[in-house]
Amino acid sequence: MKLYMKQKVFSWKDKSTIKDENGVDKYFVEGEIFTLGKKLHITNAEGSEVAFVRQKVLSFMPRFFVEVNGEEVAEIVKKMTFLKPKYIVNGLGWEVQGEVFAHDYVIVKDGSPIVTIHKKWMSWGDMFELDVAPGADEVCALAVVLAIDAVMDAQSAAGAGAASAGSANN
Repeated sequence: MKLYMKQKVFSWKDKSTIKDENGVDKYFVEGEIFTLGKKLHITNAEGSEVAFVRQKVLSFMPRFFVEVNGEEVAEIVKKMTFLKPKYIVNGLGWEVQGEVFAHDYVIVKDGSPIVTIHKKWMSWGDMFELDVAPGADEVCALAVVLAIDAVMDAQSAAGAGAASAGSANN
């Protein structure tokens, strides 16, 4: 099943709508504001929370936890590497492969794809296509992709802040 996630460009807090391949709203993602660490609530079309993604604060490397029905099912950890980012998904036995910076990667379990992620570059705001394998847990797949995206957003913001601070000092 294909899911399409479009992030809102001008929003005080993280908001996304996830549509199915027919363009029907399937999930909604909303972040909390004024919290330590990122927190994302994923709800279905009926408004019931199906997953919660939260960042562990005060961690050397970015670390996120995924909860489904109040139970922690996965931990996403960014590993320190020099050439390209590497993510570990503990608890589900999943592995992230591909070009995460280019938003062109796949999450696999035992060599079989769980979800393939592609970024649509010619759109207003970020648009992602998630191709979830038949029989895979699409809620967990969506939550893991959101956690990886949150790490990348935080790094982009930190890089932009450092660049603007550097130019302010000149």
